[in-house]
Amino acid sequence: MTKELIPQQPLHPSVVARLDPEYIEFHNATLQYIVPPHTLAWDPAIRNGPVVPGGSPPLDVAKTQDFDLKYTKIRTFTPHGTVPEGGWPVFIFFHGGGWTLGDIASETSFSTHMAVGAHCVVVSVDYRLAPENPYPAAVEDAVDALDWVMQNGANSLGLNTSRIAVGGSSSGGNLAAILALKAAERNPPIPLVFQLLVVPVIDNTASDNNLWAENQNAPWLSPDRMSWFRNNYLPHIEDRTKWDASPIFAPTELLTKVPSAWIGVAALDILKEEGILYGKKLKELGVKVETVTYEGAPHPIMAMDGK
Repeated sequence: MTKELIPQQPLHPSVVARLDPEYIEFHNATLQYIVPPHTLAWDPAIRNGPVVPGGSPPLDVAKTQDFDLKYTKIRTFTPHGTVPEGGWPVFIFFHGGGWTLGDIASETSFSTHMAVGAHCVVVSVDYRLAPENPYPAAVEDAVDALDWVMQNGANSLGLNTSRIAVGGSSSGGNLAAILALKAAERNPPIPLVFQLLVVPVIDNTASDNNLWAENQNAPWLSPDRMSWFRNNYLPHIEDRTKWDASPIFAPTELLTKVPSAWIGVAALDILKEEGILYGKKLKELGVKVETVTYEGAPHPIMAMDGK
């Protein structure tokens, strides 16, 4: 006898007309039956499933290696082909999952696509997760990863440490934006060349009373789910306005020093407005920024490239 599937997160009627039909089909067939993690009693076993179903298979790369950091590790993806003159460009990547879910393998597909498509070495960071390791543990691991690249990258992987970009999705986009600021803060600064921020968390004070209001009924990343992630990672409210938790609050003198940015936001995502505002703020300060809004798309669209 087949067990009846019970919808756990059906699409809200108010957003259906705005969603991409292909997403609607996938959500109704698969996603709506997944129990949202924030509705369950906390158990680390929640992490055992994919953070976002629907991803494509990884691409073939020449070499995959793991290296230990102080508290965690990194995984590197080296593409096939000839090493560019001066060494491989580097892309330091942070996975999504609300600082709570995901691991070094959860976005391998994206890492390998970046390695092949950009012809660079991707360094994926297995940063420590909340609630066991709340803020600022993930930030410390991000900085540690950059330091490892600067100190060991050339000898261990043939990296060109004058060509380092950073990037991430969702909470990983938050860490990438913060790492760009941390690099600028160094004395002397570490001159990063680019930041790629995909549906990033930029303002950890946002709520459905302000920036989240327009998309509070959007699928997958609801205000309740995002608040659960935030409470896991930032249990102390006073930490949420610190710039290494919320990059939007970084001082002007640091924001002016960050590298060029590409910011991708989804039209049906509660994080859309904070991503757009960050792009506007950087641009007003003279930073080169391209902000792209993906119409019809909800928050997890980057990871759902498998169809």
